[in-house]
Amino acid sequence: MSSASVCRARMSSISQALSLKHGLSLWCPQLASVNLISESSCIASARFSRRFTVSASSFANENREYVIVGGGNSAGYAARTFVEHGLADGKLCIISKEVFHSAHAPYERPALTKGYLFPLDKKPARLPGFHTCVGSGGERQTPEWYNEKGIEMIYEDPVTNIDVEKQTLKTNSGKLVKYGALIIATGCTASRFPDKIGGNLGGVHYIRDVADANSLISSLEKAKKVVVVGGGYIGMEVAAAAVGWKLDTTVIFPEDHLMTRLFTPSLGRKYEELYLDYGVKFVKGASIKHLEAGSDGRVVGVKLGNGSTIEADTVVIGIGAKPAVGPFESIGLNSSVGGIQVDGQFRTNIPGIFAIGDVAAFPLKIYNRIARVEHVDHARRSAKHCVQSLLTAHTATYDYLPSFYSRVFEYEGSQRKVWWQFFGDNVGETVEIGNFDPKVATFWIDSGKLKGVFLESGSPEEFQLLPKLARSQPSVDIAKLQKASSVEEALEIAQSSLQVEAKV
Repeated sequence: MSSASVCRARMSSISQALSLKHGLSLWCPQLASVNLISESSCIASARFSRRFTVSASSFANENREYVIVGGGNSAGYAARTFVEHGLADGKLCIISKEVFHSAHAPYERPALTKGYLFPLDKKPARLPGFHTCVGSGGERQTPEWYNEKGIEMIYEDPVTNIDVEKQTLKTNSGKLVKYGALIIATGCTASRFPDKIGGNLGGVHYIRDVADANSLISSLEKAKKVVVVGGGYIGMEVAAAAVGWKLDTTVIFPEDHLMTRLFTPSLGRKYEELYLDYGVKFVKGASIKHLEAGSDGRVVGVKLGNGSTIEADTVVIGIGAKPAVGPFESIGLNSSVGGIQVDGQFRTNIPGIFAIGDVAAFPLKIYNRIARVEHVDHARRSAKHCVQSLLTAHTATYDYLPSFYSRVFEYEGSQRKVWWQFFGDNVGETVEIGNFDPKVATFWIDSGKLKGVFLESGSPEEFQLLPKLARSQPSVDIAKLQKASSVEEALEIAQSSLQVEAKV
């Protein structure tokens, strides 16, 4: 059997009976081992450099040495890593459906549902202010940056077909691009309401890119009544932005509290109370029958399953996202886990093809399971790890610690600016300390070990402690933690447990 066949066989033999792991934006089927491809036996990767037979010193023909498909955060951070290794100029091509001329090179997407939606008098975020890689303190990668680095950008021209044997991509315009190594960084697409229930009416919005955000801003400028569907990230962040516009805002979701994949019921209620203070209304445990249209074809209301109607001239749908596998579904990539499955170096089961960011289902080493993570930090780290593995002898398995955060009400004049962070795994028994004023913390303890920790309104030093706790998973005395009189005391107890384990 060829080395390539060995890799394919090993990847395809992974258990198909995979269960969904509870966790925010984590699809985590359980596996007996995270060693998807043995480092010693998957010799296809070791021979992979010999596949780079194309010459790409210029872009006069269709040959490219390295091709990235996707125009999001992962693509931008991958490009930076290629530049750092001196292998971008005349060798790297990025293909995206997004617009790269003017100001739309890869950008830090979290801004789209936060500062970008602020009204003009509240100093909204705008490009080029949040181009990749400013989110991690790097150089701002404007369109001019890509040009200066010799990186070819093919924009507004999505890939429609791939020939694995010929290592050739075909774009919507008919352009043929031959690659030596292919990195799939297509991210996710927003889950949409079907057209038959009004999912495409005027005034109905989804947010995944700048064009979506610009369209929503145009609606908010004229809106009076906004309905946000979904009680997760999008719902919380868009509702907070709508408050800045002084709009009548209602959030509808089927669960019994906000952010059910992370927040405990108690924590959810605390945030709901904060939003209620801002005038936001909640309709919980509700189903939606359809969106109602006016005579002009624009949305005028949301019809609920119980027969009632909530008036709305603007509706934002934030009900999740799905990996944008697109044309790559038909080439034999393992996507049984809800994304493109990769190993610890982001190699797929097809030699020469990698996947990073939101679209990749990777071994979550710390918890011994497969995960797909929708988070900007993972987009950045996976891009760097993948390119380093591709270009160097770097063979370390990606070792990611799940983390999530949100920042809302950060505009001038808000009653309270909110910023929370979570690190680790939200499993086991919970201990909540604090009353949200001025701060609150939640600890997840499983079998005596601290598995996850959440903090709202912490100090920089306290936030820096969270990943140390979550990664080390120290043994914690739950009874002692429950008796803590403040968040500060609780964190001190957890930190002392960390120090005790360090001495053992």
